[in-house]
Amino acid sequence: MEIEFASLDDSLARFTLSGASTAFANAFRRAMIGEVPTLAIEDVRIYDNTSALFDEMLAHRIGLIPIKTDLTTYSTQDTCSCGGAGCTGCTATYTLSVEGPRTVTSSDLIPQDPGAAPVYDNIPIVKLTKGQKLVIEARAILNTGKAHAKWQPTLVCGYKNHPVITISDVCDACGMCIEECPREILETKGKKVQVAEGKLPDCSMCKLCERACLASGIGDEPAIKITAEPDRFIFVVEGDGSLPAKEIMNRALLSIRERADELEKQLGELSGDEKK
Repeated sequence: MEIEFASLDDSLARFTLSGASTAFANAFRRAMIGEVPTLAIEDVRIYDNTSALFDEMLAHRIGLIPIKTDLTTYSTQDTCSCGGAGCTGCTATYTLSVEGPRTVTSSDLIPQDPGAAPVYDNIPIVKLTKGQKLVIEARAILNTGKAHAKWQPTLVCGYKNHPVITISDVCDACGMCIEECPREILETKGKKVQVAEGKLPDCSMCKLCERACLASGIGDEPAIKITAEPDRFIFVVEGDGSLPAKEIMNRALLSIRERADELEKQLGELSGDEKK
């Protein structure tokens, strides 16, 4: 199994996973979405709210604000030494006090721990008119996307099979396939159609080029064939800023390994029981 990066920064990763089954590729995708823990606001105590939004709507909006997460500092409540009581090792606290007229944004959430501040400071929460006021206290805890979407560290996380474009010798370079391709994957060189340099991963495998080739009437079979490699996948992972994209990948792989080890242990115990 091999991973080859096309691009990688804190917010976005594009890479090719080779030598893996479809089952593993999908498990990897699901683990990045639902198994990597992040901070998100879970409890909101509202002391004063004279805005146009109900308390529940405000709490929902605040809960969806991405929070910077340091997984070496915070632990989940069920593994914390405080037993889930809400200490600084498993809970980040915030205060907000704003009076209108102005728009309340994520920058108005003042964190007790600067390392657990909102990722973006310009996310609008509610607009206050003159005389309106909002005073709240909030608590963020660590959890995973399996519990709620607000704990998902990814905005986009998906994959596709790596495309394979085969052009036979019967191609007469009529150009109809080039005109039909919506992503400009193909080009003419000499008297033959070929894949433009660096454009193969962009192919969506829509097969419009195949239909155009058939419509040209050069034969019973199209001169261009679109297939996919069964054990090679192109991934795109975009984080919400709470964790770097590389850490999301590492944590997801660690989760898969831990689950595999646990399954192996359980199967071993079952085998031992059967022998007895």
